[in-house]
Amino acid sequence: MFDGLKEKLGRFKDDAEEAAEAAAEEQGQERPEAESAPETEAGPAAESDRAAGEARRASGTADEPAPESGGEDGDDVDATAGSDPGPAPESEPGPEPGGGDAEGGTANAGSGLRTGSDATADEEEDFEAGFGQRAKAFATGGVIIRPEHLDEPLEELELALLSSDVEMTVAQEILQTIREEVEGTTRAQVQSTGQVVESALREALIDVISVGQFDFESRVRDADKPVVVIFTGINGVGKTTTIAKMARYFEEQGLSSVLANGDTYRAGANEQLREHAEELDRKIITHEQGGDPAAVIYDAVEYAEANDVDVVLGDTAGRLHTSNDLMSQLEKIDRVVDPDMTIFVDEAVAGQDATQRAREFNDAAAIDGTVLTKADADSQGGAAISIAHVTGKPILFLGIGQGYDDLERFDPERIVDRLLGGDEA
Repeated sequence: MFDGLKEKLGRFKDDAEEAAEAAAEEQGQERPEAESAPETEAGPAAESDRAAGEARRASGTADEPAPESGGEDGDDVDATAGSDPGPAPESEPGPEPGGGDAEGGTANAGSGLRTGSDATADEEEDFEAGFGQRAKAFATGGVIIRPEHLDEPLEELELALLSSDVEMTVAQEILQTIREEVEGTTRAQVQSTGQVVESALREALIDVISVGQFDFESRVRDADKPVVVIFTGINGVGKTTTIAKMARYFEEQGLSSVLANGDTYRAGANEQLREHAEELDRKIITHEQGGDPAAVIYDAVEYAEANDVDVVLGDTAGRLHTSNDLMSQLEKIDRVVDPDMTIFVDEAVAGQDATQRAREFNDAAAIDGTVLTKADADSQGGAAISIAHVTGKPILFLGIGQGYDDLERFDPERIVDRLLGGDEA
């Protein structure tokens, strides 16, 4: 089951690990330079700041006009102003010759120093942030996984998913989750990059295939009896056989069931379902061909109520969502019987066609979940990956063979384990 997709996912893990490990070697070569970078850069930067400040102060003093009292006194005033920016002594009348300019020069010089320091501090902060992350990785023997490490493997994964009939938006969601989980993380020394990538891939797959999951058994067990379950879908996808398998499934759960043939249009539909009922020793409710499907299922509900039967399993005619008369039958069944669940049935091997039909049926008749038949023959897995995410309704069961016991409860975690090689069953 899903062997083709499993192989493609394994190839992605290998490619991602190879790309990241090659980058890890480059990071290891950069280590000596990175470790010494803060000392070699911070020292000259600070020295350059001090030199720039001295130059500005010297420039401010040289540009001042010479005081009237003579160059010697002016030099003394400038020296005083440069060394002591405090107020001039009170005994000296008037403004200090050149004092205001000297103080202005000092203030400007101070302003220049602050601006230079701020710029240098910003640069050092940016550098130290990147260096701190790298230093942490080096200290633990880890490797930082960067975006460029995964670009090419993720492009290949996208193509692999699409070629496996995974729906476009679902493939994009998977890739986005992997990027968010992996990029910028630090791979510990005890991990392989493959483990990091597999963990992210596992989470991404579970996120998309577990949408809408609920405890099917508890819902049926706790509901008022009889529980009415209607099956719908196009012709030839295995609805009738699925109903027979569900009867066996409920028997194993300790629940009785009655079969109702609401497919009153197809010649031979009564005979097909009756054959299953006899094999399973179940009661079947039928009407003549061309009868009212809602009336058939209503009679089955009446029988179940009168005979303490737990579950009514109602078949319906195969239809397209564009068949207005047949879709109106489903609406009538909803009005007359008010089923507890409407389950869409399609073939897993139909891939994106099954996904599109599930979307259309859900838009037209609000399904509660999906059963995918012929899953054992599906090597791609696109429908199994996509349908829940596209419809917002869960995949409930997989048909995995022709026998009545060949119905498997859809378990997202087990499916992902199977895809990633952890469960061969």
